[in-house]
Amino acid sequence: MIVDFSCYVIQANTEWVFQTAQMGINSPCQTATRCATNIDVLKIVQKEIPILRKAAKEVALTDVQKPKIGKIIKRMSSALEKCEDGVALAAPQIGESVRVFVVSPKVFLLQEKGVPEKTIKKEGGNLIYINPVIIKKSVKKTALDEGCLSVKGVFGKIKRHEKVTITAYDELGRKFTRGASGLLAEIFQHEVDHLNGILFIDSATDLVKVEKNKK
Repeated sequence: MIVDFSCYVIQANTEWVFQTAQMGINSPCQTATRCATNIDVLKIVQKEIPILRKAAKEVALTDVQKPKIGKIIKRMSSALEKCEDGVALAAPQIGESVRVFVVSPKVFLLQEKGVPEKTIKKEGGNLIYINPVIIKKSVKKTALDEGCLSVKGVFGKIKRHEKVTITAYDELGRKFTRGASGLLAEIFQHEVDHLNGILFIDSATDLVKVEKNKK
C-alpha cells in the first residue's frame, strides 16, 4: 500500500532543497509517480538521511496557524499527491523535523473491499495531524505487510495494534480525538513512528527488496 519513492534530499543554505536522484529509466519519479517538474522537484527523504532518525519537535500551539507550518503542510500534501500509491506522509520525510503528518482521503476507499485502486478518486483534502499522540492501543496485534516511501523498494511483515486512538490538532489549532482500525490504525502507528525517529525496518521481519522493472 505504501510504496517506495526513489529520490533523495540535500541541504543548501538554510532550506531543504529537493533535487532529482537519478531520473533514469528505473526511477518511479519518471514514470509511475510523475513527481517532478523541471523547476520544482518534490522528493521524499530516504533512510540514509539522519533527520529520519531524530525525534521530531512538537509544534507550539501559537505556531500552528503561522505561515511556516502552513507551508510545510502544503509541501507535504503536494509531495503526497504526486505519489500515486502513497497514502500518508510525515514531516521528517520532506526534511522537516516537526510533529506533523498528513493522510490522504484515499485511505478510506482503500479500506473498502472490492474497490480497484485505479477507480479511487481523491475526495476532499488531506487530513492533518499536528502533535499526534496515540493514547490507546488494542491488546491484539496483527502481522501486516508494510513498506515505506522513505525505504526504497523494501517490504516486510510488522506487527501492529489492530485498533488505536489518537489525539492531535488540525491546521486551525483545534484538538480532536479519533479512533481507527485496519489500514488507518496501521497508518497512525507508522507515521507516529516516523515522528519518533523509527522506521518500519527496525522491527519488521521477512524483509524483501522489490526491484523496479525497467521500462
